Amino acid sequence: MRNPFKRSGSSNPDKESYQYSGSRSSNKLIIVAAIITFIVIIVIMFESVVVVEAGHRGVVLYVGAVENRVLGEGVHYIIPFVEQVIQMEVRTLKFEANASAASNDLQEVQTTIALNYHISPSQANIVYQKLGADYADRIIAPTIQESVKASVAKFNAEDLITKRATAKAVIDQSIANTLSARNIVVETVFITDFKFSQAFASQVESKVVAFQKYLTEQNNLKAIQVVANQTVVQAQASARANVAKANGESQAIKIITVQLKQSPTYLQWLSINRWNGQLPYALGSGAVPFFQLPVRPPTQIQNQTQNQTQLR
Repeated sequence: MRNPFKRSGSSNPDKESYQYSGSRSSNKLIIVAAIITFIVIIVIMFESVVVVEAGHRGVVLYVGAVENRVLGEGVHYIIPFVEQVIQMEVRTLKFEANASAASNDLQEVQTTIALNYHISPSQANIVYQKLGADYADRIIAPTIQESVKASVAKFNAEDLITKRATAKAVIDQSIANTLSARNIVVETVFITDFKFSQAFASQVESKVVAFQKYLTEQNNLKAIQVVANQTVVQAQASARANVAKANGESQAIKIITVQLKQSPTYLQWLSINRWNGQLPYALGSGAVPFFQLPVRPPTQIQNQTQNQTQLR
C-alpha cells in the first residue's frame, strides 16, 4: 500500500535533510564572519585613533623606533598595530633634591634645591629617545648635585651667608645651562638656607657677637668723643670769655687811671653812684665815711631851739 504522506518526487529524504542542515550552518558562518569583521574594524579604528591630552605631546614610535615628529594636543590618526604614541608631559613640573658640597675654605655645606621646569615641547621625541620617560631621576638629580658642588666651591662659607643672592645666581645659572643642553627648560630655582656644621655655626655666632660688641664700643667711643669735644668747646668759650673780661677790666682800669689823673674826686663820685643808700652799723676808730654829711653851724642850732621855746 502506498503511503499517502510521502512527498511526490522525493526519492531521497536523507539528502534533503542534509541540504537543509548545510544551509543552516552556512548562515551561521556568515553571521559569525560578519561579527568578527565588525569587531576587527572597530579594533582597527580604535587602534588608529589616538588622543593627546592637554599639557602633553605625543612621541610616535614606529615598530619601536622614535619618529621625527611630535603630536600636539587633540585627536590624531596613526597606523594601527605598527605605530605607538607615548605621551610626554610638557607642563611645569617640580623637582626637589638635597645636595651637599664643600666650600672654598673646606666647610661642609648642605642645602635643598627645588626647581620648576618643563621639557621643550618641540623636542619631546628627543628627550624620550635620549633620556627616556624617567628623565627627571636620570638627569635632573645628578645635575643638581654637580652644579651645587661646583658652585659652592667658588665661595667661602661666610660668603654663602653674606652673599646668598650671588651664590644662588651662580647655582641657578649652572643648573639652567646643563639642563638646557638636554632640552629641559628651567623656570625657577629655589634654594633653602645653607646649613653648616655645629662648630662652624658656633664660630659664626661668636664672630657676630664680637662684631656687635665692637660696634657698641665704637658707638660708646664716639659718644665719649662728642662729650670731650663739647667740654673742649665749652672750655675754649670760657677761656675766650675770661680773656674778654680781663681785656674789659684792663681797659676799665686804664680809663679810671686817666680819670684820676684828671680829677682826683673821681673815686668819690664813683662811690656815691654805686652806694646802696645804707650806712654801716658801726665805724672803727679813725674811720671816716667816703663822703661827709652836711652839718649845721652851732648858731643855727641855738636859734632854732629858741624859736621852738617861744612857740611853746
